[in-house]
Amino acid sequence: MSGASGTPYAASVLRALLDAGESVDLVVSRASRLTLLDETGISFRDAHWREDLREWLTRGADGKPGTYTVDVGAVRYWSAGDLAAGPSSGSYPVKGMLIVPASTACVAGVALGLSKDLLQRAAGVTLKERRPLVVAVRETPLNGQTLRHLVALDDAGATVVPASPAFYAGATHIQDLVDFVAGRVLDAAGVGHCLYRRWKGDLGGGHSGD
Repeated sequence: MSGASGTPYAASVLRALLDAGESVDLVVSRASRLTLLDETGISFRDAHWREDLREWLTRGADGKPGTYTVDVGAVRYWSAGDLAAGPSSGSYPVKGMLIVPASTACVAGVALGLSKDLLQRAAGVTLKERRPLVVAVRETPLNGQTLRHLVALDDAGATVVPASPAFYAGATHIQDLVDFVAGRVLDAAGVGHCLYRRWKGDLGGGHSGD
């Protein structure tokens, strides 16, 4: 997680990964802690990360507690300042990396090959090891510099997924729009999920799906 607005996207992705039986190495940047506090009122603390993460993931996009039941036992948390952490090495076994949400500062750091924190370092390692890197950029409008950085990431093998909700899936609540973006992130990573109804190609209005 980087410091862009959009913590509900990250929560939806995390819940779906855990539901799919995936283990998760979680990195929360310093800026994203501030965003999480602003958007949810939750202070994410290293010493109490498991309790704080559980409280956050049980909430829906509307902020109501107790919306979801979540087991965070498959999550391993790494401090963003720990450059000696497992994900900083190419020998650490992972399937890939998702940056959700991705700020323009994070995009720039990864595109330029910087390693100012564990998030950027792990992303660089993911690219050099030719593993899937999905970047869910959450900003608008985008200036030319950021667009060039996104092209550089695409050239390096990353998949750029703008946090742009679609409306054909029959969304009736804000959580539906959040889950659509999260689902597209997971699609890019090859992770199965049931977060949104898929397009069936029926122009007669039948947008039903599994």
